[in-house]
Amino acid sequence: MIDHAQAAQRLFLQGYNCAQAVFCAFADVTGYDIGASARMSSSFGGGLGRLRETCGVVSAAALVLGIVKGYDDPTDYEAKKRHYALVREYAARFRAKHESIRCRDLLTLAGIRPESSGEPEQRDEAFYRRRPCPRLVYDAALLLDELLREMPAEEGPAS
Repeated sequence: MIDHAQAAQRLFLQGYNCAQAVFCAFADVTGYDIGASARMSSSFGGGLGRLRETCGVVSAAALVLGIVKGYDDPTDYEAKKRHYALVREYAARFRAKHESIRCRDLLTLAGIRPESSGEPEQRDEAFYRRRPCPRLVYDAALLLDELLREMPAEEGPAS
């Protein structure tokens, strides 16, 4: 069994953005290869293209939940309701552990003033040491695994 939390953290430390690290760590669950996973989740890093909005790890978890437990019938209100409740449950668990699901807030809570530039920062030892992101990536994957394990095995996609 893959330790998704360790895999996600390792991917982040290799240079993948926060969303990519989480989403790629679950490639065995989603069925997408690492390359496709990295491309699909690349826009969500830094709180959506470094806008510092919803943390990329939360967005990546929502992507995994959509693939594994999502719905595809736009008229199935009950499936939509169940899926949104599942995503809200994940967000609530993440928020309970880290006080927020917003990138800007998470950085501020860690004592970092979020940069106004949309440009990605160069990754070096100091970057990884001062940022909460390696821990957030790890925790996001751990919480996602916990939530997925709690779901009944017969419960497939919400559709």
